[in-house]
This record gives sequence, structure tokens and C-alpha cells, in this order.
Amino acid sequence: MGYGKLAADSVPDCRVRPVFRLLPLPLCIAISLTAQAAEPPPNWGLCPVDDAIPPFEGAPKPANGAIAAPRSQQPTDIEGDTLGGVKDQSIEYQGNVALTRGDQFIGTDKLTYNEDTETYVAEGNVRYQDSGMRVVADRAEGNQAKDQHKIEDVRYQLVERRGNGAAESIQLDGSKGGMRRSTYTTCPPGDKRWELRAQRIDVDTEKGMGVARNATLHIGKVPVLYVPWFMFPIDDTRRTGLLYPSISNSDRNGFDYRQPIYLNLAPNYDATLNPRIMTNRGASLGAEFRYLNPRGRGTIAGMYMPDDDLRERDRGHFIFNAYQNLSRHWQARSGLVWISDPRYFEDFSNSINGVSITTAVSTVGLYGRGRYWGSSLTANHYQLADPNLTKANLPFSAKPRGAFVWERPLTNWFTAGIESEVVRYQKDDAVISGIRREFPGGSRLDLKPYVSMPLEGASWFLRPTAAWRYTQYQLDDGLGAIVGDDSPTRSLPIVSVDSGLFFDRSFRWRDRDYLQTLEPRIFYLNVPYRDQSRLPAFDTRPLTFSWGQLFRDNRYSGADRQADANQLTMAISSRMIRGSDGHEKFSVSLGQIRYFEDSRVTLPGEIAVKQGKSSWVADANWSPSDRWTIGASYQWDSRLRREDLASLRARYLLKDDGIINFAYRYRRNLNFRSNLPVTVNNSPDLLEQVDLSFLYPINPKWSVVGRYYYSLFDHKELETIAGVQWESCCVAARLMARRYVENSEGDLNSGILFEIELKGLGSAGQDTRRTLRRAILGYYRDDLYLVPPETATGQKADPDPSL
Repeated sequence: MGYGKLAADSVPDCRVRPVFRLLPLPLCIAISLTAQAAEPPPNWGLCPVDDAIPPFEGAPKPANGAIAAPRSQQPTDIEGDTLGGVKDQSIEYQGNVALTRGDQFIGTDKLTYNEDTETYVAEGNVRYQDSGMRVVADRAEGNQAKDQHKIEDVRYQLVERRGNGAAESIQLDGSKGGMRRSTYTTCPPGDKRWELRAQRIDVDTEKGMGVARNATLHIGKVPVLYVPWFMFPIDDTRRTGLLYPSISNSDRNGFDYRQPIYLNLAPNYDATLNPRIMTNRGASLGAEFRYLNPRGRGTIAGMYMPDDDLRERDRGHFIFNAYQNLSRHWQARSGLVWISDPRYFEDFSNSINGVSITTAVSTVGLYGRGRYWGSSLTANHYQLADPNLTKANLPFSAKPRGAFVWERPLTNWFTAGIESEVVRYQKDDAVISGIRREFPGGSRLDLKPYVSMPLEGASWFLRPTAAWRYTQYQLDDGLGAIVGDDSPTRSLPIVSVDSGLFFDRSFRWRDRDYLQTLEPRIFYLNVPYRDQSRLPAFDTRPLTFSWGQLFRDNRYSGADRQADANQLTMAISSRMIRGSDGHEKFSVSLGQIRYFEDSRVTLPGEIAVKQGKSSWVADANWSPSDRWTIGASYQWDSRLRREDLASLRARYLLKDDGIINFAYRYRRNLNFRSNLPVTVNNSPDLLEQVDLSFLYPINPKWSVVGRYYYSLFDHKELETIAGVQWESCCVAARLMARRYVENSEGDLNSGILFEIELKGLGSAGQDTRRTLRRAILGYYRDDLYLVPPETATGQKADPDPSL
């Protein structure tokens, strides 16, 4: 087996000086036979508190985090009730013999050491303990000069991690050793749900390898796996070999088997091969190469599948992600992605995420950062990843894009800065409906110097800002002819004033102290109108109206449009904070923009902003208790008397790590008349969905899991999961049924997933935990604070074709 991905700190020191080096050998074997699952670690909460081998009286106590000197540099102390023998020949300790060195402890009833022949014998109740393990044995003997040792009737328990076992005997000769009739399990001694047994194990600590013969895995009393011979590592050195396979079955793929093969090529680079067979589609070969150097690291991955029966064509992908630190201030990065066809993500993904990705974005760049400045020189390229779109829908690629920002205080009163960008946009020609279309591009220079006067106190702030935005284009002949000018420009001032107050009061409610805040905020923006109808729109889109947009100086992303404005934002927020721990019990925010004039700047097909009031934007969060979290967002258009956005989210934390999540989402499309997708009956609504997920413990061992993700607008099921979990101290099993949207046509894929986990050893079957972790937020409690960021388009920042 290959264990190239074991952590370096997961393997004990197997090279302790004799006589005390033979006792950790069972621990080395036990650790070597395990392949710990990736994070998060197994849950040992159901395990008994009792130790398989209780701590020994007189053994050193743990250092409690203190850094101790190496064992070889610490003195060795030997105590006993009586000391006899002949000086410089044979020394004999009897009665409560205790030897300590650092964190090591050896106890026995009798210890005899011959200084002339350098032989020793430990008899009666032999005990060993250090910070990682405890061992008991009947007898130990050896020869220090020849570095030969033998220990009989061994039982051991791991301390830093779960695990215990036994061995009939251990023999050690220099760097080589052998174990006979050994066992290992993470279960309690009185309840061995599973156990790994080996007739014989030979170990070479110099090479860091071991060989097990006639190894058998028992579940209960039933042997379920027999391996006549296999080699395994006993230290943290990466080695070539097999990793755990992945096995699943689904309507689309059929029986799906993947067998990773790890290749240890050098200390700073390695590779993994991923041969895969899908009975309904064919065979494929994937590969991943990783490298590491003192200034950076990178990963190159790819997959090739000849003649995929699903699409009757060759399929594949290529990814290169890397960074390299060039100096203290500069770093090079790359994120290159290539896919063979627009359906690749949806066909090789096992979730709805693959359907939602519309483009594969490749980016390479040079980035710099200093105390007052930041700079970048990048290039990107878009590839179509949605079969329902054409290349005409792809964004313009920036080849290249240079950006520079600078800001620093000038005096105690003023701060000056500049935002600048120069970029060349282009898009490849495409054949659409048999007609070749050209997409002429151009270059754009955008400069935005500004000066602000940040005034603030303990309970107030006032930040007036004056900026000037200048934009110049150099367009290709075809595009210049369309807009009527090869070199259009735009120049205009931007003035804003942002101000706010902070009020707070302390009060007591239900016998607890709280702090309540009241935070009014006013933001005024004035931008004169400039005719921008002759400017192209390379990368500019209207931003989704939200709380953050109330305080921006432009309602567009990108520099092709600068909205004219004469508007005032009035907003207020309030928070209720628990005094004992700073927990935010309640928060509410309400805001609205007052437009004093019509905004005349638009994109083609966009509805102009009229004089009057914007929709009300409201957001609230409430924690009725430490288990409940309820939140809501709402936007109400008072002119049309309709809701533009409504969302409700609730989470309840059950006992024993259970959780229930509910979400309702509704959004109306307000920006465009016709150029965004519309649904049935030409309704402008974009989405209306409900999402219910849960992990419900029935008792400490049994729990049920589920998710129901449904589009109310399309009357379509997006994903449904129903499953059951069983867990004991050292064994867990998960069985679930799943249906989800597998492609852009809305077809559903279904399958049965089963996984059995032998904690501390590994798991067999489909990786159900990964699926449940994605579907149920809080399936692992730490995930509640580790929600991955998404891009502005809602797509994953780094799509992984191997999902």
C-alpha cells in the first residue's frame, strides 16, 4: 500500500536507543497498518473513558505543552527495592524496579544487567510508557552489544491517538525486527467490533518498511478480508503504492471504480495516477503532479477518457494551479483550466454545482503589494462550459490587464489615492448557425485619482471624497465603426460624503447584561451625466441591488459605465450584544436611496433608474437562544408595491451535533427588459426556491440525514437526499439514497450510496461524508464558520472537474 499522504506528525519515533527501543515497536506496527481518513478526524465520543491499559503509577506526567529536551540528552534514573550482584559484572534490581528518562518509563519486578556481556533480562510485570503509548509484557531480554532483543506476550495502547492491540512475541536484530501473531484495533478491549490480525510482521527500521504476512481483517468474529502478503511504511516517509479506492454506483455512470496510485518521485514532488472504470461510459486515466520549492508550490492535474459512451467522443481536462514568490513584494500566480467540451463539468460532477458553471476561466498574473500600493499584470481566457450557450455569450478576455492602486495619508487631514487600469479586450471568432462571426475588441485606460478627508471620533465619522474619473478607448476597426468612434473618451467628477453616528446603551434583560447600539448613516453621491452610449461594454454589468450597493459610487461592475447620480442614502442599523461574551443576539438594518433626478446612463436593454425612491432594503438576524439562528432579507418596491427580494433562513442546533437548516429564496429580475433569461409566461422572476436539510440524532448511535432542495418557480426537484447513519465507538456506517439534477436539461440522476468506516483504519464504499458535508451546512459543526467564498456570479471560485 502507498501512504504518501500521511501527516509527518502521525508516526512515532521508532529509533529509540536500546534497551528501550524494542518496546515502541508494536506502536510502529499499529500506526503503519492505519491510513487515517482525511479531515475531519473520526468521532470518538461514543468510546468508553476506561483505558485498555491504565496509566502506570510512578510514570512521568505529561509536560502540559512544555518543550522538553530530547530523550538522548536527558539522564536515566533507575530505582528498585533492592540492588545486588557483582560490580562491573551483573547488576540485579528487584522489587518495584522503575527506570525513567524524560517522558519514558519502564517498570518491572526484576531487572538483571550483565555489564561484561551487555545482556539484560526484565522479568515479571514489564511495563513501558511514554507520551505516545503504554505497553505491558511478561518478559523481555536482549544483548546490547549485538543489538538483539526479544519481548514476549505484549499488550499495548496508544495514548496520543486511539488504538490498542497485542503480540505473542517481538524479536529485534539491529534495524530489523519481527512480530508474531499481532493484532490492532481502535475498539475497546471488551467490544472489538473490528480487529486487524497478522500471523507475522517483519520490520526494517533503517529502510522504514515492514512486510505483513497472512493479515486478516475481522469485523466482529467474521473475517472479511485476507491479504497473504503486503508491504507498508513504518515512518512518515512518502512511498509509492496504492491509496484507498473509490467505489460507487449510479444511473449515469453504472458501476464506478477508481483506484489511485501514489508515486513518490522526489522529496519535493510527487504524482498520483487515477485509473477509473465506469461500466456505462468506459475507462479513463487521470493524473496529478505536485511540486514544492522554498518560494512556492504548484499542482498540475488532468484526465483523458477515450470515447465516452455518454457523449460518444473523447473527454478530458487540464488544470495548473501554482504560485511563486519572486521577492518580498512580488508573487506570480496561475490558475489554468481547459475542458474538452461544454458539457464536461455537468457530466463529471456529482452535484448541482456542475450544472451551474457556465465558463471555465484561466488566469495567469504577476501581483505586487507594498505598504501604500498594490499592482498586478494579468491575463485571462474564457472557455464555454454551458451547452445551452454559444461562444457569443462568452465574456471578453483580458489579454493583458494591468492595474495599479495607491493610497496614503498626505497630512493629518487628507488622504490621496489613485485607482488605475489598462487592459486589452479580445474574443475569438466563432461559427454560430453556420455563419462565422467576428467579435472585435479594443483597449481601455481607466484612471481615478481621489482625495478624501477622513474625520472621525469615538461616536461619529465624516468622510467627504472628491474623485475624477477619466476613461479612454482604442477600439478595433470593426467595433469603432459600430460605435462611431475609434477613440471614445469619458471624463467626469465624482463627489461623495459618507457620515454616521454611533449610539449605545447598556441594559439588563432576563437577568443578563446587554449592549444596544443605534447606528444611523447618511451617504450622498453626486455624479454629473455624461453620454456613454458610444462606449462599448467589455466587462461591465449592473450589480445586484443589495445593502452594500446603498453606499457605492457606481451601480456597475467594470469601468465601461459610470452611473450619473444625484442621490441620498439614508440607513439605520441596530445591534443587541450580550455583555458576557460579545454574542450578537439581535441585529436589524434598514435603508433606502432617494434619487433626486433620473439616472440616464444605462446598458443596452437596461431599465433606467427613475427619480424617486429605491426599494427598501432590510436585513435582520435574531438568536432566540444559543441553539436558534433566524435571519431574513427583504426588498420592497413602494412605487410598484411589490417585493423584489425575500429570503428567510433558519438554523436550529440539536443535541449530539444534530442540526436543522431551512432556507427560502425569492428574487425578481429588475435590470433588463429582454437580454437576460426569462422563464415561463415571460415572468421576470429569476428564482424561487426552498431548501431543507437536517441531521437528526435518534439516539447516540442512530441518526437520519436528509435534504430537499426544490424550485417552486420551475416546479422542479433540484436535489433530494434521504439516509440513515449508525455509529459506535470504532465503526460507522452510512446508507443514503440521492437524486439530483445532472445536466442543464434538468434530467435527474439517482443512486444508492453506502459507506462503512472502520475508525482509525479507513473506509470502504462511496465517500458519503463529502456529499453530506456539501448538502447539509453544519454536518460538521466547524463548517458553520468555514463557508467557502463564491464569485459574484455565484460560481465556485476554482471549479474542480474531478468532483
